Amino acid sequence: MTETLQFKRHRRLRSSKAMRDLVRENQVNKDDLIYPLFVVEGEHVKNEVPSMPGVFQLSLDYLAAEMAELQALGIKAVILFGVPNEKDELGTGAFVDQGIVQKAIREIKDKAPEMLVIADTCLCEFTSHGHCGVIHHEDVANDESLELLAKTALSQAKAGADIIAPSNMMDGFVAAIRRALDEAGFKNIPIMSYAVKYASAFYGPFRDAADSAPQFGDRKTYQMDPANRLEALREAESDMEEGADFLIVKPAMSYLDIVRDVRNQFNAPIVAYNVSGEYSMVKAAAQNGWINERELVMEKLTAMKRAGADLIITYFSKDVAKWLAE
Repeated sequence: MTETLQFKRHRRLRSSKAMRDLVRENQVNKDDLIYPLFVVEGEHVKNEVPSMPGVFQLSLDYLAAEMAELQALGIKAVILFGVPNEKDELGTGAFVDQGIVQKAIREIKDKAPEMLVIADTCLCEFTSHGHCGVIHHEDVANDESLELLAKTALSQAKAGADIIAPSNMMDGFVAAIRRALDEAGFKNIPIMSYAVKYASAFYGPFRDAADSAPQFGDRKTYQMDPANRLEALREAESDMEEGADFLIVKPAMSYLDIVRDVRNQFNAPIVAYNVSGEYSMVKAAAQNGWINERELVMEKLTAMKRAGADLIITYFSKDVAKWLAE
Protein backbone atom coordinates (compact mmCIF):
# COMPACT_ATOMS: atom_id res chain seq x y z
CA MET A 1 0.00 0.00 0.00
CA THR A 2 2.77 2.48 0.93
CA GLU A 3 4.50 1.89 -2.41
CA THR A 4 1.61 3.57 -4.24
CA LEU A 5 1.50 6.64 -1.98
CA GLN A 6 3.10 9.83 -3.20
CA PHE A 7 4.60 11.97 -0.47
CA LYS A 8 7.80 13.85 0.32
CA ARG A 9 10.33 12.39 2.76
CA HIS A 10 11.40 15.42 4.80
CA ARG A 11 12.89 13.15 7.46
CA ARG A 12 15.80 12.33 5.17
CA LEU A 13 17.42 15.59 6.25
CA ARG A 14 16.94 14.80 9.96
CA SER A 15 18.40 11.29 9.96
CA SER A 16 21.51 12.04 12.06
CA LYS A 17 23.11 14.84 14.06
CA ALA A 18 25.65 15.36 11.31
CA MET A 19 22.87 15.67 8.74
CA ARG A 20 20.89 18.09 10.93
CA ASP A 21 24.01 20.20 11.49
CA LEU A 22 24.68 20.24 7.75
CA VAL A 23 21.30 21.70 6.81
CA ARG A 24 20.75 23.96 9.85
CA GLU A 25 19.49 27.34 8.67
CA ASN A 26 20.20 29.49 11.75
CA GLN A 27 22.90 29.23 14.38
CA VAL A 28 23.97 31.20 17.43
CA ASN A 29 27.66 32.11 17.38
CA LYS A 30 29.94 33.73 19.93
CA ASP A 31 30.25 36.76 17.68
CA ASP A 32 26.50 37.32 18.06
CA LEU A 33 26.71 37.85 21.83
CA ILE A 34 26.75 41.11 23.78
CA TYR A 35 27.14 40.74 27.55
CA PRO A 36 25.52 43.30 29.91
CA LEU A 37 27.65 44.60 32.80
CA PHE A 38 26.49 46.52 35.88
CA VAL A 39 29.23 48.67 37.39
CA VAL A 40 29.06 50.31 40.82
CA GLU A 41 31.09 52.68 42.96
CA GLY A 42 33.48 51.47 45.65
CA GLU A 43 36.02 48.67 45.92
CA HIS A 44 35.77 44.90 46.34
CA VAL A 45 32.08 44.99 45.45
CA LYS A 46 30.62 41.91 43.82
CA ASN A 47 26.92 41.79 44.64
CA GLU A 48 24.78 39.09 43.09
CA VAL A 49 21.46 40.52 41.90
CA PRO A 50 18.82 38.69 43.99
CA SER A 51 16.37 38.32 41.11
CA MET A 52 19.07 37.42 38.54
CA PRO A 53 21.14 34.40 39.67
CA GLY A 54 24.66 34.55 38.26
CA VAL A 55 24.51 38.28 37.44
CA PHE A 56 26.54 40.68 39.58
CA GLN A 57 27.06 44.35 40.29
CA LEU A 58 30.82 44.88 40.01
CA SER A 59 33.13 47.61 41.22
CA LEU A 60 35.89 48.83 38.92
CA ASP A 61 38.61 46.71 40.55
CA TYR A 62 36.83 43.55 39.34
CA LEU A 63 36.71 44.63 35.70
CA ALA A 64 40.16 43.36 34.74
CA ALA A 65 39.29 39.83 35.86
CA GLU A 66 35.86 40.10 34.22
CA MET A 67 37.41 41.13 30.90
CA ALA A 68 39.94 38.30 31.08
CA GLU A 69 37.11 35.80 31.60
CA LEU A 70 35.01 37.20 28.77
CA GLN A 71 37.93 37.26 26.36
CA ALA A 72 38.89 33.69 27.26
CA LEU A 73 35.32 32.69 26.41
CA GLY A 74 35.48 34.49 23.07
CA ILE A 75 32.95 37.21 23.95
CA LYS A 76 33.96 40.41 22.18
CA ALA A 77 31.36 43.00 23.24
CA VAL A 78 29.84 44.31 26.48
CA ILE A 79 27.13 46.87 27.17
CA LEU A 80 27.63 48.99 30.28
CA PHE A 81 25.09 50.12 32.87
CA GLY A 82 26.18 52.29 35.78
CA VAL A 83 24.85 52.46 39.34
CA PRO A 84 26.08 55.65 41.06
CA ASN A 85 26.24 56.32 44.78
CA GLU A 86 24.56 59.71 44.40
CA LYS A 87 21.58 60.74 42.27
CA ASP A 88 19.86 64.05 41.58
CA GLU A 89 16.89 65.43 39.66
CA LEU A 90 18.85 65.86 36.41
CA GLY A 91 20.90 62.66 36.51
CA THR A 92 24.16 64.61 36.58
CA GLY A 93 26.18 61.46 37.22
CA ALA A 94 25.33 60.25 33.74
CA PHE A 95 27.39 62.91 31.96
CA VAL A 96 30.23 63.98 34.27
CA ASP A 97 33.78 62.98 33.30
CA GLN A 98 34.23 61.00 36.51
CA GLY A 99 30.87 59.24 36.31
CA ILE A 100 30.81 55.53 37.05
CA VAL A 101 30.19 54.55 33.40
CA GLN A 102 32.92 56.87 32.13
CA LYS A 103 35.40 55.42 34.63
CA ALA A 104 34.37 51.89 33.69
CA ILE A 105 34.84 52.58 29.98
CA ARG A 106 38.36 53.86 30.59
CA GLU A 107 39.18 50.91 32.83
CA ILE A 108 37.97 48.36 30.29
CA LYS A 109 39.74 50.01 27.37
CA ASP A 110 42.92 50.12 29.45
CA LYS A 111 42.78 46.47 30.52
CA ALA A 112 41.17 45.00 27.39
CA PRO A 113 41.61 47.36 24.43
CA GLU A 114 40.09 44.90 21.96
CA MET A 115 36.84 44.56 23.91
CA LEU A 116 34.04 46.41 22.16
CA VAL A 117 32.43 48.71 24.74
CA ILE A 118 28.82 49.75 24.19
CA ALA A 119 27.60 52.50 26.51
CA ASP A 120 23.94 52.45 27.47
CA THR A 121 22.90 56.10 27.23
CA CYS A 122 20.06 56.95 29.57
CA LEU A 123 19.38 58.92 32.74
CA CYS A 124 17.12 56.60 34.73
CA GLU A 125 19.92 55.00 36.77
CA PHE A 126 21.19 58.49 37.67
CA THR A 127 18.01 60.45 38.44
CA SER A 128 16.54 60.56 41.93
CA HIS A 129 13.07 60.03 40.45
CA GLY A 130 14.08 57.07 38.24
CA HIS A 131 12.72 58.47 34.99
CA CYS A 132 14.67 58.88 31.76
CA GLY A 133 14.71 62.67 31.55
CA VAL A 134 13.87 66.03 33.05
CA ILE A 135 10.61 66.06 35.03
CA HIS A 136 7.99 68.82 34.80
CA HIS A 137 4.75 68.27 36.70
CA GLU A 138 5.42 64.53 36.95
CA ASP A 139 5.94 64.21 33.20
CA VAL A 140 9.16 63.80 31.24
CA ALA A 141 10.00 66.93 29.24
CA ASN A 142 11.12 65.55 25.91
CA ASP A 143 13.19 68.37 24.39
CA GLU A 144 14.96 69.40 27.59
CA SER A 145 15.89 65.77 28.15
CA LEU A 146 17.53 65.61 24.72
CA GLU A 147 20.16 68.11 25.80
CA LEU A 148 21.20 65.97 28.76
CA LEU A 149 21.17 62.78 26.70
CA ALA A 150 23.44 64.38 24.11
CA LYS A 151 25.81 65.47 26.89
CA THR A 152 25.79 61.91 28.26
CA ALA A 153 26.58 60.37 24.88
CA LEU A 154 29.39 62.84 24.28
CA SER A 155 30.96 62.16 27.68
CA GLN A 156 30.83 58.41 27.00
CA ALA A 157 32.46 58.86 23.58
CA LYS A 158 35.22 60.99 25.12
CA ALA A 159 35.82 58.25 27.69
CA GLY A 160 36.43 55.76 24.87
CA ALA A 161 33.11 54.03 24.19
CA ASP A 162 33.05 52.26 20.83
CA ILE A 163 29.27 52.44 20.40
CA ILE A 164 26.62 54.70 21.93
CA ALA A 165 23.35 52.92 22.76
CA PRO A 166 20.60 55.41 23.72
CA SER A 167 17.72 53.68 25.51
CA ASN A 168 15.54 56.55 26.71
CA MET A 169 12.84 56.58 23.99
CA MET A 170 12.62 60.36 23.79
CA ASP A 171 11.45 61.62 20.39
CA GLY A 172 14.47 62.88 18.45
CA PHE A 173 17.08 61.26 20.71
CA VAL A 174 19.09 59.77 17.84
CA ALA A 175 19.17 63.09 15.94
CA ALA A 176 20.31 65.01 19.04
CA ILE A 177 23.02 62.50 19.88
CA ARG A 178 24.23 62.19 16.29
CA ARG A 179 24.59 65.96 16.01
CA ALA A 180 26.47 66.22 19.30
CA LEU A 181 28.88 63.44 18.36
CA ASP A 182 29.50 64.81 14.88
CA GLU A 183 30.09 68.36 16.05
CA ALA A 184 32.62 67.12 18.61
CA GLY A 185 34.56 65.11 16.03
CA PHE A 186 33.10 61.67 16.78
CA LYS A 187 31.63 61.08 13.34
CA ASN A 188 32.84 57.47 13.32
CA ILE A 189 31.14 56.45 16.59
CA PRO A 190 28.04 54.41 15.65
CA ILE A 191 24.68 54.63 17.42
CA MET A 192 22.97 51.41 18.50
CA SER A 193 19.49 52.75 19.06
CA TYR A 194 16.91 51.20 21.35
CA ALA A 195 14.57 52.02 18.51
CA VAL A 196 11.77 49.66 19.54
CA LYS A 197 11.45 49.52 23.31
CA TYR A 198 8.19 48.40 24.83
CA ALA A 199 6.81 49.31 28.25
CA SER A 200 7.25 45.72 29.36
CA ALA A 201 6.68 43.80 32.57
CA PHE A 202 9.80 41.79 31.69
CA TYR A 203 12.11 44.56 32.98
CA GLY A 204 11.55 44.00 36.70
CA PRO A 205 14.81 42.23 37.58
CA PHE A 206 16.87 44.80 35.65
CA ARG A 207 15.51 47.51 37.91
CA ASP A 208 16.93 45.57 40.86
CA ALA A 209 20.32 45.36 39.15
CA ALA A 210 20.44 48.98 37.99
CA ASP A 211 18.49 50.55 40.88
CA SER A 212 16.37 52.34 38.30
CA ALA A 213 12.73 51.81 39.25
CA PRO A 214 10.66 54.98 38.75
CA GLN A 215 9.70 56.64 42.04
CA PHE A 216 6.27 57.64 40.72
CA GLY A 217 4.10 56.65 37.79
CA ASP A 218 5.51 54.51 35.00
CA ARG A 219 7.23 54.87 31.64
CA LYS A 220 4.23 54.29 29.41
CA THR A 221 4.23 57.83 28.01
CA TYR A 222 7.59 57.22 26.34
CA GLN A 223 8.03 53.45 26.02
CA MET A 224 5.78 51.63 23.55
CA ASP A 225 2.45 49.93 24.14
CA PRO A 226 2.99 46.13 23.93
CA ALA A 227 -0.20 45.85 21.88
CA ASN A 228 1.22 47.87 18.97
CA ARG A 229 3.01 46.51 15.95
CA LEU A 230 2.97 49.19 13.24
CA GLU A 231 4.20 51.76 15.73
CA ALA A 232 7.46 49.80 15.95
CA LEU A 233 8.11 50.43 12.26
CA ARG A 234 7.43 54.14 12.68
CA GLU A 235 9.87 54.33 15.58
CA ALA A 236 12.57 52.39 13.73
CA GLU A 237 12.09 54.45 10.57
CA SER A 238 12.55 57.70 12.49
CA ASP A 239 15.74 56.46 14.10
CA MET A 240 17.20 55.31 10.80
CA GLU A 241 16.43 58.69 9.24
CA GLU A 242 18.09 60.41 12.21
CA GLY A 243 21.31 58.42 11.85
CA ALA A 244 21.02 55.15 13.77
CA ASP A 245 23.48 52.43 12.72
CA PHE A 246 21.92 49.51 14.65
CA LEU A 247 18.29 48.93 15.70
CA ILE A 248 17.46 47.23 18.99
CA VAL A 249 14.17 45.46 19.65
CA LYS A 250 13.45 45.09 23.38
CA PRO A 251 12.26 42.73 24.80
CA ALA A 252 13.03 39.87 22.42
CA MET A 253 11.29 36.64 23.40
CA SER A 254 7.71 37.90 23.36
CA TYR A 255 8.34 40.24 20.42
CA LEU A 256 9.83 37.96 17.77
CA ASP A 257 7.17 39.11 15.32
CA ILE A 258 8.50 42.66 15.76
CA VAL A 259 12.08 41.48 15.24
CA ARG A 260 10.98 39.95 11.94
CA ASP A 261 9.03 43.05 10.92
CA VAL A 262 12.02 45.30 11.58
CA ARG A 263 14.36 42.87 9.83
CA ASN A 264 12.15 42.83 6.75
CA GLN A 265 11.83 46.61 6.63
CA PHE A 266 15.36 47.84 7.34
CA ASN A 267 18.76 46.98 5.94
CA ALA A 268 20.70 47.57 9.16
CA PRO A 269 22.05 45.26 11.89
CA ILE A 270 19.16 44.18 14.14
CA VAL A 271 19.81 43.55 17.84
CA ALA A 272 17.47 41.49 20.01
CA TYR A 273 17.63 42.26 23.73
CA ASN A 274 17.00 39.08 25.74
CA VAL A 275 15.93 41.03 28.82
CA SER A 276 16.19 40.39 32.55
CA GLY A 277 12.72 38.93 33.08
CA GLU A 278 13.28 36.46 30.26
CA TYR A 279 16.57 35.48 31.90
CA SER A 280 15.20 35.17 35.42
CA MET A 281 12.23 33.00 34.41
CA VAL A 282 14.55 30.48 32.81
CA LYS A 283 16.97 30.52 35.74
CA ALA A 284 14.15 30.00 38.26
CA ALA A 285 12.68 27.11 36.31
CA ALA A 286 16.13 25.54 35.89
CA GLN A 287 16.90 25.83 39.60
CA ASN A 288 13.65 23.98 40.31
CA GLY A 289 14.58 21.24 37.87
CA TRP A 290 11.58 21.95 35.65
CA ILE A 291 13.47 22.50 32.39
CA ASN A 292 16.70 21.65 30.61
CA GLU A 293 18.31 25.09 30.83
CA ARG A 294 20.89 24.59 28.10
CA GLU A 295 18.44 23.28 25.53
CA LEU A 296 15.84 25.93 26.33
CA VAL A 297 18.31 28.83 26.18
CA MET A 298 19.79 27.70 22.89
CA GLU A 299 16.31 27.19 21.45
CA LYS A 300 15.11 30.66 22.35
CA LEU A 301 18.30 32.42 21.19
CA THR A 302 18.12 30.48 17.93
CA ALA A 303 14.53 31.68 17.60
CA MET A 304 15.81 35.26 17.85
CA LYS A 305 18.28 34.59 15.05
CA ARG A 306 15.55 32.89 13.00
CA ALA A 307 13.32 35.93 13.49
CA GLY A 308 16.04 38.07 11.95
CA ALA A 309 18.32 39.26 14.74
CA ASP A 310 21.98 39.70 13.84
CA LEU A 311 23.13 40.25 17.43
CA ILE A 312 21.75 39.32 20.85
CA ILE A 313 22.21 41.17 24.12
CA THR A 314 21.85 38.44 26.72
CA TYR A 315 22.79 37.67 30.32
CA PHE A 316 23.31 34.10 29.14
CA SER A 317 26.35 35.11 27.06
CA LYS A 318 28.89 33.37 29.29
CA ASP A 319 26.85 30.18 29.49
CA VAL A 320 26.27 30.13 25.74
CA ALA A 321 29.94 30.70 24.98
CA LYS A 322 30.88 27.76 27.22
CA TRP A 323 28.29 25.50 25.60
CA LEU A 324 29.42 26.45 22.10
CA ALA A 325 33.01 25.56 23.01
CA GLU A 326 32.12 22.00 24.02
